[in-house]
Amino acid sequence: MNGPAHEPSPQSAAKKPVRYKAIYFLIALYSLVELTLVAGDLGLLGISRFRSTAYEFGGFWPGLLSDWSPNYAAQPWMMFFTYGFLHSGLTHLVVNMITLASVAPIVLDRVGHWKGALIYTLSILGGAAGFALLSDSFRPMVGASGALFGLVGAILAWEYVDRFTFRARMWPVIRAVGFLIILNFVLYFAMDRLLAWEAHLGGFLAGWVAALLVDPRSRDLEGIPD
Repeated sequence: MNGPAHEPSPQSAAKKPVRYKAIYFLIALYSLVELTLVAGDLGLLGISRFRSTAYEFGGFWPGLLSDWSPNYAAQPWMMFFTYGFLHSGLTHLVVNMITLASVAPIVLDRVGHWKGALIYTLSILGGAAGFALLSDSFRPMVGASGALFGLVGAILAWEYVDRFTFRARMWPVIRAVGFLIILNFVLYFAMDRLLAWEAHLGGFLAGWVAALLVDPRSRDLEGIPD
């Protein structure tokens, strides 16, 4: 035991619904974008190639960092951010939104919405950087997975710091990292090698580093088994 447990103050409890509005907003935004693309797929918008056009302008294309011609001048820079708001279909969206709703509250509870937003943004950029450095794909990369792996990386970074500070065993952290590696390995082959593991790795590392920069302090491990 590391000390007496502290009940959350009424003020901190009241702030949580407000803090989580950022998560609800992101889920709504991601859903709106994908539902618009689905409407285009169904021919409801009267625009042909709507999804492919969105990918052409908003997806992450590694070739644009070399000798490919962009659709607009800022695309080689903007794609580091815009790719994270596109998904490959409803299944991709639903899986990512469930993950976002599961892990984002943990981050926001620890550092608040501004620092949480910073971690999320850096994870999006890290996911793009990882894909740019490690992938030789000619396909566009889309999805919020890099940012979500960044949030998981942030959570595990804090778990590592907390356990290191209080000399607790590192097995939970090692086990979680091992699970993520196996999960990516299995999904990579299950999805016919179309999984952007490079973005997952880049996002995870960016989230880990960002978490230690915005909140390097350890927290009490009260109630957490070692």
